[in-house]
Amino acid sequence: MTEIERIDDQIRRAYKGKAWHGPSLLEVLEGITAEQAARRGPNAHSIWEIVNHVSAWTAAVTARLRGDAVDEPAEGDWPSMADTSEIAWKAALERLESNYQGLRKQIAGLDTARLDDSGGGRPISHYINLHGTVQHYVYHAGQIALLKKM
Repeated sequence: MTEIERIDDQIRRAYKGKAWHGPSLLEVLEGITAEQAARRGPNAHSIWEIVNHVSAWTAAVTARLRGDAVDEPAEGDWPSMADTSEIAWKAALERLESNYQGLRKQIAGLDTARLDDSGGGRPISHYINLHGTVQHYVYHAGQIALLKKM
């Protein structure tokens, strides 16, 4: 197994499941309604805001792997959510999935020799961006798990 394949496996596990740490991002999102997703905890982002944030940063990392100069996602660090309908919630989840699939596709075309290259005009290597994505998924899955219990 190549280093790219190992990193891709860790991203997949953190996002979809069979992670050693517990529920993946998608596993904690299972069954959440738009009403639950929009609910804000005390001094905390809502589940929906977290989903939009993770989705936006997944797209930003994908763009960096392509070589695009991206400091912050086009929609901002914490994209807003004006419409809180079930249709809008499903669209947010579909966007998250689409951005995840785009990242996996970009990773599949990445040569292991390029892991130390920096991308998108930033001094952060592809290796750090990809491992950061794993950490980002795990961190926010934990936040969502706590918010679900509230």
